[in-house]
Amino acid sequence: MDPSRAFVTNVKRLIVKVGTAVVTRGDGRLAVGRLGALCEQLKELNSQGYEIVLVTSGAVGIGLQRLRYRKLVNSSLAELQNAQFELDGKACAAVGQSSLMALYDTLFSQLDVTSSQYLVTDTEFRDTSFRKQLSETVKSLLSLKVIPIFNENDAVSTRRAPYEDSSGIYWDNDSLAGLLAMELKADLLVMLSDVEGLYSGPPSDPNSKLIHTYIKEKHQCEITFGDKSRLGRGGMTAKVNAAVCAAYAGIPSVITSGYATDSIIKVLQGKCVGTLFHRDAHLWTLVKELGVREMAVTARKCSRQLQAMNSEDRRKILLDIADALEANESLIKIENEADVTAAQNDGYEKSLISRLSLKPGKISSLAKSIRVLADMEDPIAQVLKRTELADGLILEKTSSPLGVLLVIFESRPDALVQIASLAIRSGNGLLLKGGKEAKRSNAILHKVITSAIPENIGEKLIGLVTSREDIPDLLKLDDVIDLVIPRGSNKLITQIKNSTKIPVLGHADGICHVYVDKSAKVDMAKQIVRDAKIDYPAACNAMETLLLHKDLSSNGLLNELVSDLQHEGVTVYGGPRASSLLNIPETHSFHHEYSSMACTIEIVDDVQAAINHIHQHGSSHTDCIITENHEVAETFLHGVDSAAVFHNASTRFCDGARFGLGAEVGISTSRIHARGPVGVEGLLTNRWILRGSGQVVNGDKGVIYTQKDLPLQTPL
Repeated sequence: MDPSRAFVTNVKRLIVKVGTAVVTRGDGRLAVGRLGALCEQLKELNSQGYEIVLVTSGAVGIGLQRLRYRKLVNSSLAELQNAQFELDGKACAAVGQSSLMALYDTLFSQLDVTSSQYLVTDTEFRDTSFRKQLSETVKSLLSLKVIPIFNENDAVSTRRAPYEDSSGIYWDNDSLAGLLAMELKADLLVMLSDVEGLYSGPPSDPNSKLIHTYIKEKHQCEITFGDKSRLGRGGMTAKVNAAVCAAYAGIPSVITSGYATDSIIKVLQGKCVGTLFHRDAHLWTLVKELGVREMAVTARKCSRQLQAMNSEDRRKILLDIADALEANESLIKIENEADVTAAQNDGYEKSLISRLSLKPGKISSLAKSIRVLADMEDPIAQVLKRTELADGLILEKTSSPLGVLLVIFESRPDALVQIASLAIRSGNGLLLKGGKEAKRSNAILHKVITSAIPENIGEKLIGLVTSREDIPDLLKLDDVIDLVIPRGSNKLITQIKNSTKIPVLGHADGICHVYVDKSAKVDMAKQIVRDAKIDYPAACNAMETLLLHKDLSSNGLLNELVSDLQHEGVTVYGGPRASSLLNIPETHSFHHEYSSMACTIEIVDDVQAAINHIHQHGSSHTDCIITENHEVAETFLHGVDSAAVFHNASTRFCDGARFGLGAEVGISTSRIHARGPVGVEGLLTNRWILRGSGQVVNGDKGVIYTQKDLPLQTPL
């Protein structure tokens, strides 16, 4: 639950306002499907004990559509040729009200819910006795689980210009909903619109952003409203005014989409949907919005302090972190076991629990990899190239940290350690957001690591983001975050790529192939296939598809490989050829990452067919060939366009630590910046340093360019 939505736990009575654009379709007809979904939501909430009052618009729009039709039917040919109909809005309201209420009555009756109708006008609310009687009647109906439905009686209203008459009690159904929320002492006001909530500008503008929490002091002068609804009188301006009035009267209000089938339920579950209006928002939302930005800005400041240190001092930080991890291993183990137990109780998949668990020896292994990283050559400010541009004018291309990294990862707490150590070695600031299933493990690891960072650098060099609701705000910080690295499911990575302007480094799938050629050695093939699949099935570099040369069926190796996998407990699925030959279930898709003890098997004609299969169904991660034929091996190695391509070696070798990188932040299948296991080098960029002695361009008149390469030397 979003902390800002914690108030929903105390909601008993709510007002739901549904706008004209939700009630009707684009052609003015009733949107029966949307209204049906709305009534089903209200039925569910009613059965859960919530007291619900519905305020509905749409009568004028429905009446307008019906009277247009009636006008056409009753018009002469001459009138039709000059068809410009002016229809009285009050007549439209009178016709539409009966149709609208008849539909609500029918829908609720089908759901075994009783509803009642209130048609009210502005002047009635001036009568104190009317308001008292209204409250008593509604209270009585709610106690019987009846849903009262309110609508402004536009058919007899005496006001013609609702926004020009400031003397009214209310001006439209939006302000009526706000008034009823206060009059009936509601706990929540939900206003359903045709957009997801309040945007910073017209929703059609691609630069407009959804405002999750409205702060009057901040947003009142910043927001640009678009056009009002096509038929209703209010539009977003009226909804915001009503929501603000209710919120400042102590009734939280949410504007959200009426097109979603579960938006009200999500609001009551405390999920961050729509735009929240709350009288205390200025106290806690500003802190939150500044919080994630401040984390990123502070991480950058700390990283600059880190870069200013000498190489040996940076190395010592890593060694101290390795020591601290080993010294706190028992405490880390306790927190990790608590996470694993909670995940098991919550019914998480075995593959996720496997990634979550810090198995025996893991902390020692992590500490060892950090020490390896510390002993590597310092990557910061390395001179990569020196060029004499002209006499006395020397240009240097040097390595430089990217700045601030945002790493979002699921399940694996060991990833936090690897990423943090790489960030420190490369001189980058870091923000980490782990999965909720590993929150205790991540918290203790973050505490242990940051406690080893010297005070002159600051523990805020590495920030731990704990709320999932902060992610959208973080992904907007393209001015202070330089690279996003998602590690997790295909869904997570795809969502992040679609949600930010910040460059994203990572891979969406780990569909790794092993191709066994006809010349493969039997024992070698068995050993590699077995390791690639069962050494760590949840890893992204585990084999997911086994491709077998067609001739292997004649020498028995095909059946032996399949039998060995099944003996180890691997569930095998086949492509069209393999399933028929081996009598195994056919896979639903070749492009599938099992991340478990399962794999797909298919038979191919030759190495070129294997390459074509990998290009069509693979994910450009890691692919392997097992063969004794050198020419075939070279064809595969140069023909497969993946980040890592192996010959006679398990796909499990595709790992930063095993590649000698010390650690990795992830494996990238991108073709820009970094590809394959991403270690320190993948977290660096370049800077150009020019050393001169007073030279000026002056139209290149007095400059004689030599532009010759110079030997590299240690930076000053």
